[in-house]
Amino acid sequence: MSASLDIEGPAAPPRSNGELVFSEPWESRAFGMAVTLYDAGVFTWPEFQAALIARAAAWEASAERDEPYDYYGLWLAALEDVLMSVRAVSTDELITRARSLAQRPPGHDHGGQSDQHAHTH
Repeated sequence: MSASLDIEGPAAPPRSNGELVFSEPWESRAFGMAVTLYDAGVFTWPEFQAALIARAAAWEASAERDEPYDYYGLWLAALEDVLMSVRAVSTDELITRARSLAQRPPGHDHGGQSDQHAHTH
């Protein structure tokens, strides 16, 4: 199995010269998580695409649009939606984990023993 990323419209990932573009490390991790979970058979690609399109449409329909368009933010929200819809994760688990990650200091988003190396170059 392999996800079809040759898509157009609101579900198409950002590209530059045909290559995927990630502005932050978390974006590539969110992207990789979705593709890996799809490849593992947790959900179908049409399920994920529908969730992503719904998130993009909701952002477009937002009267206020306080937040700038954030493709990978919508991607991650769509991944959360589809994982909850297929019951791979509960809403409570998702909220607990999100709160835990939000409380971490900047630069410590990768967890585990890697944290001790976060500030060394």
